Amino acid sequence: MIGLISATAAGAAARDRLAAAWPDRTRVYEGPAGEAVRAAFAECDRLVCFLATGATVRLLAPLLGDKAADPGVVCVDEGGRFAVSLVGGHGGGANELAHQVAQLLGAEPVVTTATDAVGLTGLDTLGLPAEGAVAAVSRALLDGEPVALEAESAWPLPPVPFAGQGAYTVRLTDRAVRPGPREVLLRPPSLVVGVGASRGAPVEEVLGLIEEALREAGLSVRSVAELATVDAKSEEPGIVAAAGRLGVPLVTYPADELAAVAVPNPSDAPLAAVGTPSVAEAAALRTGGELLVPKRKSAASPAMATCAVVRRPGRGRLAVVGLGPGARDLLTPRAAAELRRASVLVGLDQYVDQIRDLIRPGTRVLESGLGAEEERARTAVAEARKGHAVALIGSGDAGVYAMASPALAEASDDIDVVGVPGVTAALAAGAVLGAPLGHDHVSISLSDLHTPWEVIERRVRAAAEADIVVTFYNPRSRGRDWQLPKALAVLSGHREPETPVGVVRNASRPDESARLTTLAGLDPATVDMMTVVTVGNTATRNIAGRMVTPRGYRWQHAPEGAR
Repeated sequence: MIGLISATAAGAAARDRLAAAWPDRTRVYEGPAGEAVRAAFAECDRLVCFLATGATVRLLAPLLGDKAADPGVVCVDEGGRFAVSLVGGHGGGANELAHQVAQLLGAEPVVTTATDAVGLTGLDTLGLPAEGAVAAVSRALLDGEPVALEAESAWPLPPVPFAGQGAYTVRLTDRAVRPGPREVLLRPPSLVVGVGASRGAPVEEVLGLIEEALREAGLSVRSVAELATVDAKSEEPGIVAAAGRLGVPLVTYPADELAAVAVPNPSDAPLAAVGTPSVAEAAALRTGGELLVPKRKSAASPAMATCAVVRRPGRGRLAVVGLGPGARDLLTPRAAAELRRASVLVGLDQYVDQIRDLIRPGTRVLESGLGAEEERARTAVAEARKGHAVALIGSGDAGVYAMASPALAEASDDIDVVGVPGVTAALAAGAVLGAPLGHDHVSISLSDLHTPWEVIERRVRAAAEADIVVTFYNPRSRGRDWQLPKALAVLSGHREPETPVGVVRNASRPDESARLTTLAGLDPATVDMMTVVTVGNTATRNIAGRMVTPRGYRWQHAPEGAR
């Protein structure tokens, strides 16, 4: 929850804008500022104070304890010009909150955390528990000193400029080891603990068994990702409470699924009780991975709990990112976040140039030229399979005539895939022209490099007969100059010569150009590969120089008195 505190009318107005935008995330604290700050600090994860920074510092000073536990605090000035990340930039989430508040209020985010200021990924923002000399190793990264990464298993980390070797080390491990004086330990969520329990098993027995099993195996409890058990035990109090104390989710599986998992230590007792010969081992192994701790029982007599521990491999992450039509303000915030998160970026060289300033230090860039789409798709999937966080970029929306299709055809279920939508060329061109896509519409690529012309022509003819607005992608190139005239001729057999046609080149870019013509008046020679051509249907009109396809609402055609 985000606590909102203000002391003036102007601050209250800005405060109320946040409260209205985030009704489920915020709570307004009324009354004197000092009392409000104290109450919010005790009850909320983050605070936004519409107060002067000096006043906020004085109010916060006696409340501050541990930066790992204190809430993040953002200050917004009286004029609403700046959103200042004041306390808890990383651990408390204030840096991210400052950007969010600034975007909503039209302010400038002010973040002074050193790593953020120079575009480095902070070691305490990698999404993994970090132990050891975080400040010293972060300082070494800032000073350009070599910091080595020792990863005992592959994990999709965000970009950090690691070196092959160095005096400082970041070590990715789930083993229970102590960090050295110049070392940071990162704890990946790689351990799954399968748990079985008799009815009424106390949480102390369940939790004690888990901690003992991890300790004797030399494994860190901070790398436990989840507890797993059979569906019949989904509400067993001791198991539920153990997951809560560990701060991890409880995952359950049907008995028949667990019965199908091969285990080294099956038993008749769970088979009779819940319908599977194994609960702890089978539930842990159900997620895949290596069995590190076979089934063991608690020391109580009679034993009421069992557990087993599996190390699951890290899954690579492939984000397929649409960059939009070209303008930076049409690149979505989600796409920008994925570009910052990726440790490997794969893309067409000209698209990489388009967003090169957003690439963080430590990101490995694999770029290639036109015609290498399938190679880029294979490369991106292969890098994800190595355990990396990969961003595969394409223009517009990556799923529309772009990289998502070949990449997903290459991928399997051994990696995580995230799709990030983008503004398509058809949408960008449509916004320039007016509202040509106001009713049913279809996009057709006229490139016959991958699709036989007979198939393309059949689709154009179907759209013509169905009276659907058509947007042509890849309409004409030096080597393909006859397809567009042929497609227009097919449409002309079903639409009047004066049917509006919109032609937009480089939509949203600095050299954007657009014109509105007709089906009879369009000269195909003026069209190239950077152009989108939109042909209206029989209802499309040129209204005040704008291309409009009516939606067909009944009130548009009703008599004035009937509206």
